[in-house]
Amino acid sequence: MPFAEATWGEVDPAAFARVVVVSPHFDDAAMGAGHLLASYPDTTVVTVLAGRPPAYPDPPSEWDALGGFVAGDDVVAARRLEDLAALEVLESDHRWLEFSDHQYLAPPDRPTPAQVAPALGDVIREIGPTAVFVPMGLGNPDHVMVHEASLLVRDEQPDPVWFCYEDHGYKHIPGLLAWRVSKMLRAHPWPTPAIVPHVPDEARKRRAVFCYTSQIPPLENEHALTARLEAPVPEQFWRLAPPPEGWEGLADFI
Repeated sequence: MPFAEATWGEVDPAAFARVVVVSPHFDDAAMGAGHLLASYPDTTVVTVLAGRPPAYPDPPSEWDALGGFVAGDDVVAARRLEDLAALEVLESDHRWLEFSDHQYLAPPDRPTPAQVAPALGDVIREIGPTAVFVPMGLGNPDHVMVHEASLLVRDEQPDPVWFCYEDHGYKHIPGLLAWRVSKMLRAHPWPTPAIVPHVPDEARKRRAVFCYTSQIPPLENEHALTARLEAPVPEQFWRLAPPPEGWEGLADFI
């Protein structure tokens, strides 16, 4: 049966023929969109901050130390292996960009949206997705930067259907998700909860997340990982699109 004109929230199923999920760090796509990745046969995770830093801090950062790393360890190499294992569980392809996590860099050296967008755009163009899912950009400066870089790419490549996924853990911080929605409502594109068919498989998602072995202790410490996985909140995706014609003024009432 051909897809008729959508009602509010519906998306043409053809949009999910080739899915890209943009991930700030190695574990974010599995946590925020793991069910989605496991539900479709042609998916790719593009991890933006997958590059080695010029130097690792000595002693290691608190996050890395909680993950069991010591001075001299190649953290990114270990986390790339974890990522390959997780994406094998989810049956998803991967691309790694060579930008570094903000924890390893002084503020002036951290990648900006304008610096990241061209490389991210090239990879998305190469893959040719029908749908792109990007983080809402909550709480963590890397997530905010990747969100903003993704919107720059969307400006250049509007043809895929663009969505946001909710950043796992950070979306539970009071006010942050509402802040992002209201910010986008003012600036456009509008985020609207979308009906994205996917099959929740909690056991499979958990297996994927726990492949990120070095991330589990700090995630337990700062994000109550096990509690959130044992009381799962359904993955919610927000479609990014212009306001319906004539509705633009609604943002003036925020």
